[in-house]
Amino acid sequence: MTRVQRTKVLRVGAIAGAIPYFSKDLVSGKWEGFGPDFSESLAKKFGAKVEYVETTWGNAVLDLQSNKIDAMFGMAPTPARKEVVNFSDTLFDNTYTAVCKKGFPTKTWEQLNAPENKIVVDVGSSHDQLATRILPKADVQRLENSGSATLALQAGRADCQILVILLAQPLLAKRANVGVMQIPTPIYTAPVSIGLRKEADPAMQAAVNAWLGEVRAKGEVRSVILKNMEKLAGVPASAFPSEIKF
Repeated sequence: MTRVQRTKVLRVGAIAGAIPYFSKDLVSGKWEGFGPDFSESLAKKFGAKVEYVETTWGNAVLDLQSNKIDAMFGMAPTPARKEVVNFSDTLFDNTYTAVCKKGFPTKTWEQLNAPENKIVVDVGSSHDQLATRILPKADVQRLENSGSATLALQAGRADCQILVILLAQPLLAKRANVGVMQIPTPIYTAPVSIGLRKEADPAMQAAVNAWLGEVRAKGEVRSVILKNMEKLAGVPASAFPSEIKF
């Protein structure tokens, strides 16, 4: 916090092509998405400007630890990550969905929890963790990445793919023939936070949480999400069911 106040610069991790979280215009070099919008708002609160440092989801934790960046928006606060970096309060909750082949009825997670159901997830992800926890009886196939899981579903080698809604909606906006999105009950969500460097001084974490409380109270989190989903992912606000909260 002292360095940000002194230099008037907030260093934020950014990931090219991680729509709708981050998107970089190759011509202008301008960053767009949830992350940049929230970053600019936080920096304004600090009286600072944003300096974007390109990273990956896999390297972001190391970049925080090694003092390359001050904040990483859109990071899931897993137990392993909490050991090495700090986290803000929850930025928003990402709802889990099941994208299933057409004609496959799914109203509850318990319906999916059967040996004859083939479920695909990207290995090591929060989708994988949810399937491990609530679908122990299902035939869960853990593939290399989310794209591989989608291909398996599209090719008919799986019945459903588990995805958070902010990934499921853009997928179906581009490839409607993949399947149909369901929101099984009970509704499960994944918290999305802001990763911060772990340090003894709580000033940065406190300041970020204070800013977060203000923007959430104004409804700005939801408006930023819906704006970027439509602009970058082609998903209109009307596509989100009423039970989805941000």
